[in-house]
Amino acid sequence: MRVLWLALGLIAAAIPAAWADSALLDEIIARGTLKVGMTGDYRPFSEKNKTSGAYEGLDVDMAEALAKALGVKMEIVPTAWGKMLADLEAGAFDIAVGGVSITLDRQKKAYFSTPLLRDGKTPIARCVDKERFAEIKDIDKPEVRVVVNPGGTNERFARANIKTAPIRVHPDNTTIFDEIVQGRADVMITDAVETRLQQKLRPELCALHPDKPFDFSEKAYMMRRDYALKLFVDQWLHQMRETGAYAKLFSKWVE
Repeated sequence: MRVLWLALGLIAAAIPAAWADSALLDEIIARGTLKVGMTGDYRPFSEKNKTSGAYEGLDVDMAEALAKALGVKMEIVPTAWGKMLADLEAGAFDIAVGGVSITLDRQKKAYFSTPLLRDGKTPIARCVDKERFAEIKDIDKPEVRVVVNPGGTNERFARANIKTAPIRVHPDNTTIFDEIVQGRADVMITDAVETRLQQKLRPELCALHPDKPFDFSEKAYMMRRDYALKLFVDQWLHQMRETGAYAKLFSKWVE
């Protein structure tokens, strides 16, 4: 009997530890708003319309659906790739969406939902140059001009793998692909899903082997460390997939 009570005591002691950070879900419901961090510069996930100021994209629609499932309103909080994790830790928003890649560094300080999309880094270049940049070794040459957006996994990948080619940081992710179209840069390495979309939007550009990217990554929603919120988001995502609601939104914005 003593062994049984000891075992029960150990289980009871473990439960509060697992749920120690589980007040945020109740706070969101009580306040009546879900604060959602978005960069607004990553089509098709989230893009801020420069004329109207409205945000649109797959993850904007998904965040609205999540807020509705919670019975609250969605409040968009602007952020940037270089400070997204710090903003989340500081409590500026509850969840970050908009094409966020799962990384181990981020996982140390935040919770991720179940993955939404399998992805990886691959090049995009002018179609006339599509035979030139199939491999990293083809890109990493002194005469090749690489362009990156600041602060996120694209810049991190480029800095880790490109040692010889000059890397230029372009601050506006919504116009960065025009730098390649206009001949001011030769190639960008970014997420395969983005290269597929950009080659549709800009016929001068070609995604290079997006079905066989250089590495492996997954996209998900990044949350403050609240276990109850994560469980809710994961269950909501499961239902969105099983009912076909996610597939409809994905087709609307990506395919």
